[in-house]
Amino acid sequence: MTQIVELPLWLFILILLFAAVTALSHLLLPSVRWFFRLRLERAVKRLNRRLKRPIEPFKLARRHDMIQRLIYDPEVTREIVNYAAKNGVPENVAFQRARDYAREIVPSFSAFAYFSFGIRVARLLANSVYRIKTADSNDATFDAIPKDATVVFVMNHRSNMDYVLVTYLAARDSALAYAVGEWARVWPLSWLIKSLGAYFIRRRSRGALYRKVLARYVQMATAGGVNQAMYPEGGLSLTGALQPPKMGLLSYVVEDFDPEGERDVVLMPVAINYDRVLEDKVLIAADQRGDRRFGARITVVVGFILRKLWQRLTFQETRFGTAAVAFGAPLSLREAGHGATVEALSGEVMDRIAGAMPVLSVPLISAVMLDLDGAALDTQALLDRAGAMLARVPPGNRAVDAAELETELRQALKGLRARGVVLFEQSSWRANPDETAVLRFYANSIAHLLQEDAAPAAEVSATARS
Repeated sequence: MTQIVELPLWLFILILLFAAVTALSHLLLPSVRWFFRLRLERAVKRLNRRLKRPIEPFKLARRHDMIQRLIYDPEVTREIVNYAAKNGVPENVAFQRARDYAREIVPSFSAFAYFSFGIRVARLLANSVYRIKTADSNDATFDAIPKDATVVFVMNHRSNMDYVLVTYLAARDSALAYAVGEWARVWPLSWLIKSLGAYFIRRRSRGALYRKVLARYVQMATAGGVNQAMYPEGGLSLTGALQPPKMGLLSYVVEDFDPEGERDVVLMPVAINYDRVLEDKVLIAADQRGDRRFGARITVVVGFILRKLWQRLTFQETRFGTAAVAFGAPLSLREAGHGATVEALSGEVMDRIAGAMPVLSVPLISAVMLDLDGAALDTQALLDRAGAMLARVPPGNRAVDAAELETELRQALKGLRARGVVLFEQSSWRANPDETAVLRFYANSIAHLLQEDAAPAAEVSATARS
């Protein structure tokens, strides 16, 4: 017992390292984690006092605990057994597959990352790229929803900037949980997005086990009062027009809802429109090819974001016109009743999104240019024609103030001319025949409001708010 044992120096150092790591993980780290978690809980309490909809305990639960709760859920357990029997594998193999799915889906929400970093970046980026307009009635519409209800923002999907806009605009009221696709599973973007409370979904997965794990997570989050944001179109619009809804995530929410339960679920229609969609040429090209291969590299996206943030910090003009957000009339699942189907609810929500769609200057000019069918007009005649077309739009959808109409239309023409979409020759404006697809892309966003039998929208006027 007292004999001297000789060890190589490298082995002795290795033993010391293992001993230090063990001591750190068993003695020091738990105390450190407890200290920071206590401080975080205090910070969240202060944050919840100013939020209209406080962060629910479900969202603050430890990720490990949520994964355990999800994979041991009775419905998931039954699906694990079915998966094992169907695929001829041991149940422990099927259980591990479910665990992998849960780890992939469940986020690791950080209130600090969301409100101290994410919101600031979203605000800076949104205001660097656009002038933001929101409907005057948005606050009143949101405030009228019962505080104990789960709010699901159901939005049309025009651009990846949708995430940034709605996160920024909802920051005063609550923290949102997004469903994001495979594009966001790139490190370090994946880490950041999960810390902001987003969860990944596989767009092409058809496996019953995966769908059950995803469905139960969405249902648990909804029952736990987590405010969420979903895109019923299932992807970016390639044409600029609203697309038919896909049931997807919304079906999970509707199928699990109990009208007699304690918590209502309210679907909040959100209509988003832009003077400039950053990905417009990419989306148009995909539509013309008949596929959804966008080919955008993450390095290009990150480079664009950093460039815009730098331009904003150095007080350069960086904006591409206006982005407008308007809420439609909320739809309560409790009021819809037992007989409401997900198909009927999806269609109704899309109708309400269409009815609230803001009309901006670029879509308006694009519609006028297409209506001219190649003819040319001088500036004043074109402005008069745009004003007459705007008068056909329900008042609640006019995001262009009457006092600023001419100024904004001139800015829209200037921007379209700089891109080569319209031509200014011999003191007259006409559409560039090679860029008709771009004009149609923007005009499609408001085409339903220009139809003779278009239903009048609610009295919602959009005004600037930063």
